[in-house]
Amino acid sequence: MSRSIKKGPFVEEKLAKRVAKANKANQTQIIKTYSRSSTITPDMIGLNINVYNGKSWVTVYVTDNLVGHKLGEFAPTRIFRSHTGSDKKSGGKSSSAPSAAPAAAAAPAAAAPAPAAE
Repeated sequence: MSRSIKKGPFVEEKLAKRVAKANKANQTQIIKTYSRSSTITPDMIGLNINVYNGKSWVTVYVTDNLVGHKLGEFAPTRIFRSHTGSDKKSGGKSSSAPSAAPAAAAAPAAAAPAPAAE
């Protein structure tokens, strides 16, 4: 459920003051904030905002496409590595291709020493 239009978008007071100060002085310095729940407003366009994700600071360059979203959406807190594949579940061996290749390689090797033994 979204926030009531009557209330307006949530922006932390300290962050709003810093944004207003940066816009007034035409500064392009980075603004640091812990407020992941603050909504991006049109007056933030063109600013670099560092958002803390719990481990490091993630720089968010605000463009017009980001207006209306939350700052935390652009600073992920979890890292997706990958889903486990079927080869990892079976202990590192894949199902058919590698098992057929050693069997084919073993047959010519067994045939070659036999003529050399004569």
